[in-house]
Amino acid sequence: MSSHNEQLEPTPFELAPQTAPEQIATKSPPGWVLPALGGLALLALIVVFWLPAQVNESASSSAGPEPISEATSVTKAASKAEAEPVADVSPWSDAQAAKLRKEAQAVLQELLDLQFALDERGASEWSAEAYAEALATAQTGDELYRQKQYVEAKDKYQQGLVQLQAINASIPAVVDEQLALVLDGIEQSMIEQAQTALALATLIEPENASLPQLQQRVNVLPTLIEHMEQAQQTESTNDLAAARDQLQLATKLDPLHQRAASELERVSDALSDQQFNDAMSDGYVDLDEGSYSSAKSHFNRAAGLRPGSAEAGSALQEVSVAQQANRLTSLKRQGGKLEQSEQWQQAVDAYQSALEMDASLLFAVEGLERSQSRARVDKQFRAAMLQPDRLSDVAVAEATEKLLTYAVTIPDQGPVLKEQIATLQVLLKQANTLVPLTLRSDGETEVIIYKVARLGTFEQRQLTLRPGTYQARGSRLGYRDVLHKFTIDYQGNSAPLDITCTERIL
Repeated sequence: MSSHNEQLEPTPFELAPQTAPEQIATKSPPGWVLPALGGLALLALIVVFWLPAQVNESASSSAGPEPISEATSVTKAASKAEAEPVADVSPWSDAQAAKLRKEAQAVLQELLDLQFALDERGASEWSAEAYAEALATAQTGDELYRQKQYVEAKDKYQQGLVQLQAINASIPAVVDEQLALVLDGIEQSMIEQAQTALALATLIEPENASLPQLQQRVNVLPTLIEHMEQAQQTESTNDLAAARDQLQLATKLDPLHQRAASELERVSDALSDQQFNDAMSDGYVDLDEGSYSSAKSHFNRAAGLRPGSAEAGSALQEVSVAQQANRLTSLKRQGGKLEQSEQWQQAVDAYQSALEMDASLLFAVEGLERSQSRARVDKQFRAAMLQPDRLSDVAVAEATEKLLTYAVTIPDQGPVLKEQIATLQVLLKQANTLVPLTLRSDGETEVIIYKVARLGTFEQRQLTLRPGTYQARGSRLGYRDVLHKFTIDYQGNSAPLDITCTERIL
């Protein structure tokens, strides 16, 4: 190649001979082609390396994104793929592990809740071995959890939960045991045992309804023991009343204390026996002296001290025989007079008063039997005469007829009974008299007489009815029902009765 400062010489132009295409292709390129190719190569380098950097910088600072070449995008994607290593665990495995971890945590939470509850109830004191075993099982679950062995951890948590649940389920039995120790301590006067067991029961189940009462009983136990000891001392001196008073104070402090109640019952019985014997002795002294009222008072006191005592009962019977002899004689005389005047209910009262004094009195037993029988008849006769309309009922009339049949067989009939029989015979005859009655209708009204018959439709009909009050009803389709209440007189003065439905229903 020539220098740039060298002057160019014109080349002579000669017409080239015609040659084949192959020969033209093998001819050397002109001199300007190579520099042009070099420039294009430089331009390509600029486009490939420098221009993308400028475009990215401009895009990051401009308001809107600028498009980048496909080559740049592929290159960056490849670079990013190389920079981010592929994870060793798949999303599916992650999800499974998360699920198992969550299940283990759920069981653990339930276990912790129960553990906290048992801690508050002092489980480490009353179930130390089982509680420690359950916590050890839970700690084993923790180790497995930290090693991400969630299934095994869940199983251990579940095992620990079951162990705690067993402890929790034993609470009622443990509480019952402690409460039994409290009661035993109270009954056996062992204050320390009662206090210790009560404190533990309160820790385990503070809401137990029996605790307030037991606390009160434990609080008064020292004073109760003092009263029982004093009662024992006074009883040894045969001062049963003082011993009873001390035991009453003890049972007042604790009404549920069985031993105190038992001792009070025993001492009270002994004192009652002593007082009973004194009362019986005083009563017989008064009875021998003829002081019946005072004797009765002593014997009644003895009977009150020993209810059902045959001795006191016999003594009272002796007093009653002497004191009530005049009274019984008077009642016997009074009952006889009332029978003669046919005042049967008053006679019943007199004989019952006598039997209240002595249930074995023969005159009162026989008089009461006679008077009660005649009082029933008298009451039935009076009721029938006061309500003669009831005789229109066939059943009532038949019952009254039977009563009359019985009454006429009663011996020694007095004037009152004879008059009652005569009056009732007349009333019954009138009630049994059939009275004719004419009924009229329109031939289209359905007629029924209650408790008699369903008559159907008719224009006129003749019936015979017993004296009394009846109800008749008329019904017709499209008309308002009619209801008639009428009375049949035994004298047969009843006017014809019209039963017709006339009011049409719109």
